[in-house]
Amino acid sequence: MKKRPGWLRLWLSLLAAAPLLLPAADTFSVATYNLNNYLDTKVGTRPVKPDTAKAKIRESIRALSADVIALQEMGSTQALLELRDSLQREGLVYPHWEHVTGWDTNIHVAILSKFPFVHRRPHTNDSFLLHGRRFFVSRGFAEVDIQVKPGYTFTLFSAHLKSRRVVPNADERELREQEAILLREKINARLAANPQANLVVVGDFNNTKDSPSTKTIIGRRPNALKDIRPAERNGDNQPNPIPYFEPPNITWTHYFGKKCSLDTSCG
Repeated sequence: MKKRPGWLRLWLSLLAAAPLLLPAADTFSVATYNLNNYLDTKVGTRPVKPDTAKAKIRESIRALSADVIALQEMGSTQALLELRDSLQREGLVYPHWEHVTGWDTNIHVAILSKFPFVHRRPHTNDSFLLHGRRFFVSRGFAEVDIQVKPGYTFTLFSAHLKSRRVVPNADERELREQEAILLREKINARLAANPQANLVVVGDFNNTKDSPSTKTIIGRRPNALKDIRPAERNGDNQPNPIPYFEPPNITWTHYFGKKCSLDTSCG
């Protein structure tokens, strides 16, 4: 099943500690996109990404035209640079890139940016104990400080948490929640170092808004993140009559079928 870009992906694409707003009302855009196995070499049941699929991905990225785009299920560094170079030939230039590996040797997280990185803090080897066994974060976490213009920098976290695919060695929900706990610890550390930091958390978190792992990433006041996904302009953004519930904004989401075929990855 085809995965869709950015805010069309499974909930919680964009979270922020501050709006993406610059002094003098300048704005910039951040997107996130699960590329569904953007591989340049066949690995197990994961095939090489066909040229037709790559072309559709580039078409979507050009349509988004985001200033910064976080990518999930990226293959090797070579695959990332091939995508970047192909976009450049088609008129969309991303001079700056980051590629972060993790325990999973097949798919990774990556970032393309029109703005320079002033600091990089890749997290590639985080682990946790669950029921007496040690597990590693599968895809790592990307963390970069991006300078949009002189005097304005923001920190971007990108993650791809454990899929909802059942695995034999642990409960997939517990694995995802433990990864979310580690990600939230890194968010807290950044905010502790600079409580006024402009901070954005993006990615494929493989869960719904009210799930334990999602709530863990959002956190609690005073450092709770805000949901800044784009919503449909259809009149559903009125204040909720019950003030302690969020208004019923309609935002796109996407789910896999319950079962995956033998020759398809399940996220």
